[in-house]
Amino acid sequence: MNLHTLLAFWTISILLAATPGADWAYVISAGIRDHAAVIPAVFGLFLGYLAITGTVAGGIGALASMPLAVTILTFAGAAYLIKLGISLLRHPPLPKEGHERETGAQRWITKGFAISSLNPKALLFFLALLPQFTNPGSAWPTFLQIGILGVIHTMNCMSIYLMVGFGARTILSSRPRASIVTGYISGAIMIILGLGLAFEDIIKIFHS
Repeated sequence: MNLHTLLAFWTISILLAATPGADWAYVISAGIRDHAAVIPAVFGLFLGYLAITGTVAGGIGALASMPLAVTILTFAGAAYLIKLGISLLRHPPLPKEGHERETGAQRWITKGFAISSLNPKALLFFLALLPQFTNPGSAWPTFLQIGILGVIHTMNCMSIYLMVGFGARTILSSRPRASIVTGYISGAIMIILGLGLAFEDIIKIFHS
């Protein structure tokens, strides 16, 4: 691995992290509810990405090539996204203070971990992209190179998500109606992504 390779990967990673998706929807909903929820929510996503990095770097990620493993992971991730999306539609987030913080950091961390670690797209992304930036002839073993790249991508994602979460809080804290609309949009995004994951896998099953 050299500096040029790391910079090229960092650039691609930042662009991907800046693309809205389920992670964005989650941290926006956390930011709207309470600024104290942003860090636990992002930390949960962070742990999920670290778990994926460890899986891929350790070689266990080869299980993702097994159709049954991919199917189970896909439907689990899709079901969880749909569940969270429906929850946001039923109870759109509003800026709260004080007692709302009693919701608990552990709950935000757990949800964030589930969203990122159950995302088959994230696992397949790590499997497809990270090995392309490794150098088999390097003095560093491949698993260590993949681990470093995974950590770089994870840190890029977390920096973007923190800005998104706190930005949502700053912009929407005094606009309850806009917060509700944003909550509806975030919920719809999660449901659409969940349904998309499920339908895509169902189509693959019927065509196999």
